[in-house]
Amino acid sequence: MSTPMIRTRFAPSPTGHLHIGSARTALFNWLLARKTGGVFILRIEDTDTDRNVPGADRQIIEDLRWLGLNWDEGIEVGGPHGPYYQSQRMDLYNAAIRRLLEAGQAYYAFDTSEELDAMRGEAEARKQAFRYPRPARLPDESDARRARDEGRPVVVRFKMPAEDITVHDEVMGDVTVAATELDDFIIRKADGMPVYHLANVVDDTAMGVNLVMRGQEFLAQTPRHIALQRAFGYPTPRYVHMPLTMDMKGRKLSKRDGAVEVHAFRQAGYLPETLLNFIALLGWSPGGDREKMTVAEMLELFSIERMNRVNSKFDRDKLLAFNTNAVAEASPERLSAGFDDWLAVNPDSPLSRAGLDAATRATLLEVNRGFRTFADIEHKSGFLYVDDEGISYDPAAVKKVLAKNDNAGFHMLAALLPQLEALEPWSTESIEGFIKGVCESQGVGMGNVAQPLRVAVSGTTISPAIYDTLVLLGKPRTLNRIRRALAINQ
Repeated sequence: MSTPMIRTRFAPSPTGHLHIGSARTALFNWLLARKTGGVFILRIEDTDTDRNVPGADRQIIEDLRWLGLNWDEGIEVGGPHGPYYQSQRMDLYNAAIRRLLEAGQAYYAFDTSEELDAMRGEAEARKQAFRYPRPARLPDESDARRARDEGRPVVVRFKMPAEDITVHDEVMGDVTVAATELDDFIIRKADGMPVYHLANVVDDTAMGVNLVMRGQEFLAQTPRHIALQRAFGYPTPRYVHMPLTMDMKGRKLSKRDGAVEVHAFRQAGYLPETLLNFIALLGWSPGGDREKMTVAEMLELFSIERMNRVNSKFDRDKLLAFNTNAVAEASPERLSAGFDDWLAVNPDSPLSRAGLDAATRATLLEVNRGFRTFADIEHKSGFLYVDDEGISYDPAAVKKVLAKNDNAGFHMLAALLPQLEALEPWSTESIEGFIKGVCESQGVGMGNVAQPLRVAVSGTTISPAIYDTLVLLGKPRTLNRIRRALAINQ
């Protein structure tokens, strides 16, 4: 008997840019589909209208494409099981709910939020977990109409079977939830929209999804999905629940420690292949001590059997080290493409506003060799593309470099200014020779000359090599900034 083709999916809600944990889910589903010759589907679960963010679906699509995770069916690609927005599949959900109501496997309920809160309070007072009390007589359509006329919220609840449910999970093993822990949950809200559980089950079946891989946080909800599948007579897919990704202190990953969305890492100047390599290691091991992998190598090595059961930790320092190594080893062509992308998603950067030509962009990559992310290039060179009057002088840099030792740095700048005014040609070689000559004639170290110049032209102690800096800035602007710096001491 042949093994059926794997059909898996990624089904995000449009609440913003792609979260790094969701990106891992997408990656693992994509790897499994590609490795086995299966199908990877993208659908958007947008039935929770209160949480939807306009345009977020476009953001997610852009994030996935930046990572290189293309899909076979779904949004924009199409396929035989569309539409792929849940909000456009309401007829399917309403038909499924009607089928459950007619079979006595679901019923109307009209409790107000205040009444539900009172029930929960009573359960808490008894030190019991709250379970919705199923009425002795299930309300019918006429009861629902009367409740609507009275202005009460009308929902539909699924009639949970009185049986334990076991989830056969290929990572976590068998997980059994007792019937006493499962109550009659809502499958259609008062606004007429289906809840996640109902729409998810209907769509997975309609789209032929036979393997569901998602985060461990969904494991507790899976018994509800299995109960719905049994009520409809649907097949139960294979389940793979991945361990959670936590911060370095074992807490839920959040913005308190830094970026948590793929787009933020893109804006920070990470390479997409580096980010993929890093998140692939969050809950999966390629074997041995191996960590560095291309996407092709991930495809060759990936398997469900090598997924971990313990939670992983998101080590930002390690990710930065990954990217530092990756950009150091990347070809000029790859760095150029990555830098161009970084400029495109950071339109407010002075480097982007400057409209740099290809030759200048290549020069910036060269003079900033050793950078960790593309954002470092702006940090180190952005001052070159700011108006001279826009340069502000860091008080700490002025104190440390220019004013220290009875204004030694200011005196150095005053002595250098007329000599630089006369210097020709204005090139890396001539500037390097000039500065070395000053060091030799005055018996001072390079820092005594280069650092005052650096502070004068950048406002800080950070820039590329001083020769490259002055050439990129140009002679007129260099002289103008030195004069501005000297004016601080007047």
